[in-house]
Amino acid sequence: MHAPAGPGPASPFHWNAEVRPGLRVAFTSAAAGNLALHVGDDADGVRANRHRLETAMGIAGGSLRFMSQTHSDRVAVLNGRAGGEPDSGPRVPDADGMVSLTGLHPLAVLVADCVPVVLADASVADGGTGATAVVHAGRAGVGNGIVANAARTLRRAGAQDLAAWIGPSVCGSCYEVPEDMMLALTGTLPEAAARTRAGTPALDLPAAVRRQLEDAGVVVGEVSGSGSACTLENPHLFSHRREPGAGRIAGLVWRT
Repeated sequence: MHAPAGPGPASPFHWNAEVRPGLRVAFTSAAAGNLALHVGDDADGVRANRHRLETAMGIAGGSLRFMSQTHSDRVAVLNGRAGGEPDSGPRVPDADGMVSLTGLHPLAVLVADCVPVVLADASVADGGTGATAVVHAGRAGVGNGIVANAARTLRRAGAQDLAAWIGPSVCGSCYEVPEDMMLALTGTLPEAAARTRAGTPALDLPAAVRRQLEDAGVVVGEVSGSGSACTLENPHLFSHRREPGAGRIAGLVWRT
């Protein structure tokens, strides 16, 4: 039940698992194709990639919900039911966190070096809400508290058994930054401090996100996958640092 489905390099999934009964979390690979409309100029190709991904997920075409991500601290809440009925906000909200109060909306977050985070009120029994969320946590998002904002939003909605899964992103050994940029973040979040293999200053965003989740009382689940979890090191993942504009992978959560 908790083991990944074992995708390989040719699979659209870097990792795909039923993490709780009826709750699936996945992170795509580059084999799924570019999933971001704001990268490149082939919108029809992106829509085709999204449709193929929905088929692989076993969900209805056009039901996967995306955000317009701008490194903000905004969390959008989807109040409507899944299946095309209206929500209280726009179809593609301007946000870097997105919550489905019922967990019935399949959700996606797009990254190509930033940290994709999936959260869920993992139990639907004993008063659990079944709510789910996705978060886009880049350097700015880690600094402005988008992860904690999403967790607070879920708890305000009644979530009691919060769990999270952290997907592939650039690792601390590869995310070189200027010294002052590293110090600006690590002054309040020392877990973010890192050095490259050459000894230059860097940021470990996955470690920082894990600390923020744990500080928010969220249990962090284990994620494995096909090859390295570092987007820069793994050629089967998209990396903006390695190849700007090539594409975006997705973090996904949906109920079956």
